[in-house]
Amino acid sequence: MIDERPLWAARLYTSTKFSEKENPKKEINTVFSNQERETLRTLAERVAELSCRPIENEKKDLWYRHNVLESVRPLILCDPENGWNEIITEDQMLCQNNLARHWEFWLRQLIFWGESMNDDRVIEPYFDIPYVFIESDWGMQEKKIGGEGGGSYRWIAPMNDYSLIDELHFPQIEVDYEMTNHILSLAEDVVGNALKVRLKGMWWWSLGISEIAVYLRGLEQMMYDMYDHPEELHHLMRFLRDGILAKLDYLEKNNLLCLNNTGNYVGSGGMGYSHQLPQKDFDGSHVRPIDMWGFAESQPTVGVSPALYEEFIFPYEKSILDRFGLNCYGCCELINQRWEAVKRFLNLRRVSVSPWANREDMAQKLENRYIYSLKFNPSYLAVPNLDEKFIRQEIRRYLEITKGCVVEIIMKDNNTIGNNPQNVIRWSKIAREEAENFWL
Repeated sequence: MIDERPLWAARLYTSTKFSEKENPKKEINTVFSNQERETLRTLAERVAELSCRPIENEKKDLWYRHNVLESVRPLILCDPENGWNEIITEDQMLCQNNLARHWEFWLRQLIFWGESMNDDRVIEPYFDIPYVFIESDWGMQEKKIGGEGGGSYRWIAPMNDYSLIDELHFPQIEVDYEMTNHILSLAEDVVGNALKVRLKGMWWWSLGISEIAVYLRGLEQMMYDMYDHPEELHHLMRFLRDGILAKLDYLEKNNLLCLNNTGNYVGSGGMGYSHQLPQKDFDGSHVRPIDMWGFAESQPTVGVSPALYEEFIFPYEKSILDRFGLNCYGCCELINQRWEAVKRFLNLRRVSVSPWANREDMAQKLENRYIYSLKFNPSYLAVPNLDEKFIRQEIRRYLEITKGCVVEIIMKDNNTIGNNPQNVIRWSKIAREEAENFWL
C-alpha cells in the first residue's frame, strides 16, 4: 500500500510536516536503489516531454486570462484526490523506499493528467521539494477514534471548559534546513537532468479557523457556545486568529513563503496563474502574503445562520485574508447563504460553488466579477460505470445557468472513483466537449 500518512504529501501541495514526537532524520530514508533512481528518471523524462507540448502553453494562457476575469471558455480541473490509489495501483509501483514511492506516485499522477485525463491542468517541467519541519499543536490535542484507511472518525475535544483556554499556545515551527537541503540535492541528482528542481513548499491548505475551534471544543458544543458562551468563544476565535497571523509573520520574516501564482492549486479548485501577483514592489526573492493567493473556508459551520457566521467567523478570517494579494473562499459550504459577508473579503477573486449551493442564486451574485468555481458532485464518479447521459445533461444545464459568469468546472473530493479510472477520463472528456460547445 502507498503510505497514506501526511509524511510526504504525495501531491506536494504542502511542506513535509512532522509532529513534535517525530525525528525527521530518523523518519526519512534517503537511500535509493539504482532501480529506484532509474524509475524516477524515466518518469521525470516523460513529464518533461509532456510539458513541451504546445497545448501546455495554450492552457497556461487560458488560466492567466481566466484568473483576471477575461471571458474565455470554461476551464476544467479534475483531481480524483483519494481516488488516485484506484488509478495508480499497487501493481504499477516499482519503488520501495518511502520517499521514492511518493515521488514516483506524484510523477505518475502528472503523466496520467497529461496522457489520459486531458483536463486543463498544465504539465510543467518542475519538480518541487517542500521544506521538512516540525510544528507544534495549539497546546491541546483532540483524541481521534476510528479513521483507519481514510474512513470516518469521531473525536474527543480536549478543551471541555473555557477555563482551560490559558493552556493554549501558538503553534511553533522548526525547519530542518539540513534535511531539506539534503533532499533537495537528492532530487537534483535523481531527476534534475529532466526537470527543474525547486524548493517550494506550501504551509497550509486553508487558513480558515473554524475547524481548529471545532477540534478544540467539538462541533455541537461550539454551536451551543454561540448562545451560551459568546464572549468566551470570541476570545477563542481571537486567539486562533492571532496564532495564524503569528505563523504568517514567522514565515515571512524567515523567507519561507513561496509564490503560488503559476502552476499551483489554489483555493478548493482552480490554478493560480496570475500576472497580478506578486505585487509591483516585489523584490524578486522575499515573498510576502500580499504577493500570494490566500484561501479560507468555514465548512464546519455550514449549519449556523448567516448572522452567527458573520459574528463569530467572518471578522477573524477577514483579518487573515486581508493580508493576501488575491483570495479564494469556500469549499463545500453554501456560500449563497453568507454571501453578504463573504463578498467583503478583500481582493476576493475565486468563490467555491459547491454541489449543495443554489447555483442560480450564485450566478446572479457572482456575475462576471468573480470566478465561479463550479463543483460537481463526486458521487457521480463513485460507481463502476458513469451515467454519461446524465453527466452531460448536468454539465450542460449548469453551463446554461452560469452564462455570463467566469466559470471553471471542478471535480474533486473523490473518495472513490468506482475502481474505474475511465470514470475520470470520460468525465473530463464530456466536460471539455460541453465547455467547448457552450463557448462556440
